[in-house]
Amino acid sequence: MDLIFKALADPTRRSLLDELFREDGQTLSALEARFETSRFAVMKHLKVLEEAGLVVTRRQGREKLHFLNPVPIRLVHDRWVSKYAQPWAAGLSDLKSRLESPMQKVFEIYIRTTPERLWEAITDPDIRARYNFGARVTSDYRPGSRYEMNATAPDGTPVPLGEGEIIEIDPPRKLVQSMVALWSDEVKSEGTSRVTWEIEPVGDSCRLLVTHDHLREGANDELYGGWPMILSGLKTWLETGQLLTTPGSLRYGS
Repeated sequence: MDLIFKALADPTRRSLLDELFREDGQTLSALEARFETSRFAVMKHLKVLEEAGLVVTRRQGREKLHFLNPVPIRLVHDRWVSKYAQPWAAGLSDLKSRLESPMQKVFEIYIRTTPERLWEAITDPDIRARYNFGARVTSDYRPGSRYEMNATAPDGTPVPLGEGEIIEIDPPRKLVQSMVALWSDEVKSEGTSRVTWEIEPVGDSCRLLVTHDHLREGANDELYGGWPMILSGLKTWLETGQLLTTPGSLRYGS
């Protein structure tokens, strides 16, 4: 939390986040061109934002792209803001940005747990439902296998929320899935996207990187807008055993 507040205290760093909010996935050169300061200064500010987890970088060919990571902002909201001004703060996690097709969204979070426990929390349907708006994800988790994501109606019948295929699996390090969202007609029309879970041990914790890509440019943000809350709930469950009390419905991306 201290790193997050330190990063947000500087107006230039807040402006950099604003630029990534406006257009995600920018190079250092593109960001530098928008500020009346040196390239070195922009690099230093980006490093502080990366250390706070507010910016995540990915290589794409020979370029290094910078993405806004809303998960720490969601954590600040859940820990400090929601109990004082929840209606105002709810929009902090509703972050929209666009990238040249195919569009991708990158989310990063650090969780004090082991890779094995984190993998279990991602793949076990009962644990998954505790932080995924009540949605259970069932599969035998083999390459080429299908998976289904369902909520449960009051009468006990399953409510389809999503489906897809296991593309790649490497327990407890990596899981790649296609995804077709089914919770509304609007998201159904978006077609198939892809979700990649990557787990990296870091000391007594794990770095979890979730990449939601193969999205069309300007895709409906219901597809990816729920990730900050889902990942915050996952962290809370693994570290405390408690459910995260946040607004939301049983929809995967709401």
